[in-house]
This record gives sequence, C-alpha cells and structure tokens, in this order.
Amino acid sequence: MALDMHPSLAVSVGGWIRTELVEPHGLKIKDLAEHFRVSRQALSALLNGRTHLSADMAIRFEKAFGVKADTLMRMQMAWNMTHGHTLDDGFCSITGDGK
Repeated sequence: MALDMHPSLAVSVGGWIRTELVEPHGLKIKDLAEHFRVSRQALSALLNGRTHLSADMAIRFEKAFGVKADTLMRMQMAWNMTHGHTLDDGFCSITGDGK
C-alpha cells in the first residue's frame, strides 16, 4: 500500500535553495549565475519556482554550497510527485479499475 504525501509537505526546491543557500550568503542572482556559467534568467526561473531543478544545476549547487545533489533531486522529485497528481491531463487507467 502506497502512502500519499500531502502536497503541503513538499517543498519547492528552487524556493528552498533561494531562502536557505542564496539569501543567507548575501548573493545576487546575477553573480551566482555568472559563477555557475548559466543565464541570470535561467537561475531566476529556478529560484522563483518557474522551472524545475536539473541534475546539472543540482551538481553546481553541491559544488558551490556542499548540499548533496541527490538530496536536491529528491526534493524536486517529491515536489513533482505531489503536484503532478493535481494535473488533469486526460489520462485514465488502462486496466479499467479507475486507479
């Protein structure tokens, strides 16, 4: 039996990175983007929850801040799984049991 996680328990990894890593170090998005060799727009989209964390970006944060990339990716997956269930994408059970 699978346990469902309430969506309120999943944390936006971009928002978490912003409040727990970037802001406490007094970093500007522009400066961090230059350090990571990514566009300011791409980093801003991640930190403001408009895009998902990629493995490459997770590795950059691990190297820069010491937080494990796999931990960040698990946070992203938890977010995806809890919020993905709210999508009405037209898919239904192929077995006909409604699950």
